[in-house]
Amino acid sequence: TVSLLGFAVTAAALFVRSLAMATAGSNFSHIIEDVKREEHRLVTHGVYSHLRHPAYFGFFWFSVGTQILLLNPVGFVAYAWASWKFFADRIPYEEDLLHDFFGREYAAYCGRTRIGIPGVASGGTRQHTRKDARKDE
Repeated sequence: TVSLLGFAVTAAALFVRSLAMATAGSNFSHIIEDVKREEHRLVTHGVYSHLRHPAYFGFFWFSVGTQILLLNPVGFVAYAWASWKFFADRIPYEEDLLHDFFGREYAAYCGRTRIGIPGVASGGTRQHTRKDARKDE
């Protein structure tokens, strides 16, 4: 039934989000960091080898899944839109910072992973300065 689908989506999403937070360890924060910490590392193993933002992926699908579980079509549309809008704004901003922090390493990582939230674009589209480009040398 539809409610079982909602339960499956919700449970899987919660699992992915929890796994992402545990895998990232001290590299995970609920606040986007504008300055790279010395100990900050790009996490590319585990669930991060498939999804660039697995905690965001899990949050998005959890919010949608709960509304499927509750058989709430109005909530489904509202939660899907609100969650999508939040991540459509947040992810490109964060990815621009990650491109600045990790340079070519992050660009290569983006080439082999996906975001997993429909219609959410990658970052890295802003123009980088020569100073930023030197980080790759």
